[in-house]
Amino acid sequence: MKNFEISVLDLAPVKKNKTIHDTFIDSLSLARNAEKLNYKRFWLAEHHNMASIASSATSVLIGYIANGTDKIRVGSGGIMLPNHSSLVIAEQFGTLESLFPGRIDLGVGRAPGTDGITAKALGRNPMNINQHFPHQIQELQQYFSPENSKSAVRAIPGEGCDIPIYILGSSTDSAWLAAKMGLPYAFAGHFAPDMMATAFEIYRSNYEPSAQFPEPYIIACVNGIAAETDEEAKQLSNTLYQAFINIIRDDRKPFSPPVDDIDAVWNPMEKAHVLKMLRYSFIGGPSTIKTKLQEFQDYFNVDEFMITAHIFDHEAKLKSYEIFRNVVDEMNLSAIT
Repeated sequence: MKNFEISVLDLAPVKKNKTIHDTFIDSLSLARNAEKLNYKRFWLAEHHNMASIASSATSVLIGYIANGTDKIRVGSGGIMLPNHSSLVIAEQFGTLESLFPGRIDLGVGRAPGTDGITAKALGRNPMNINQHFPHQIQELQQYFSPENSKSAVRAIPGEGCDIPIYILGSSTDSAWLAAKMGLPYAFAGHFAPDMMATAFEIYRSNYEPSAQFPEPYIIACVNGIAAETDEEAKQLSNTLYQAFINIIRDDRKPFSPPVDDIDAVWNPMEKAHVLKMLRYSFIGGPSTIKTKLQEFQDYFNVDEFMITAHIFDHEAKLKSYEIFRNVVDEMNLSAIT
């Protein structure tokens, strides 16, 4: 097993009886904790029209997190590119990179990050997204290039900025695209696990090296809830399960504290659906986490885990990321020796 990195995906979760201001304070606290623990990067995801997620103005929030930290990479996981003009995103991320040199990532996806009605309000055209999305990535690359200085339309800031672009996906479409463009690939295994194995195989088998990324690079986004014991972690995970029950029920209310008996909340069909969606969730004490990570790596051999944690209690969330850091350090040390 090769060494691998670990990072954080934060959705800026809004908790029951808490304000959005509280959410942003907690996100910054988490980022500072992740930096202290030497996590590689801290990404925020664009969502809209959800009372449980406050990261809709993703670029603004990235600036807030980057300004409150010193060295950890900060970026988007991702910007839903068809919701935006390529030029505007180039300018926004060029501004971020100019403010925080060498620390900004741009992860991009094609999904809306919301429901159909809101997607329409965002001005998306569903008829041309699959054709336009690759073109938008090429536009970003052009705007960031020094050669674009001779073009009629320039991204200022942005031009000449070294901002790595990552392609996000939850199916196989983006795997083909990332391979063809020679870009890193991040898969949303935390909610769409079914096509992960196939997507990774497509990406690796068809990868065309680029100057910036001569080798393929895979990030697996997974759910992670760690505690001192399996029992405690299982109890904490009830917040995650409730969140996905709410998705099934189209109930976008803020995240709830864990309940004593999750079986009293979901019905058998909901339970089966939620557990299927959360197949790649690492929940348990340190030894259980290590075993599950090892099994995953033996099969997938990814370059990086990006961990998202739906844990209601903030201190328990910080502790969970500390446990993951310790487990991964132990695994990487064993791989070396």
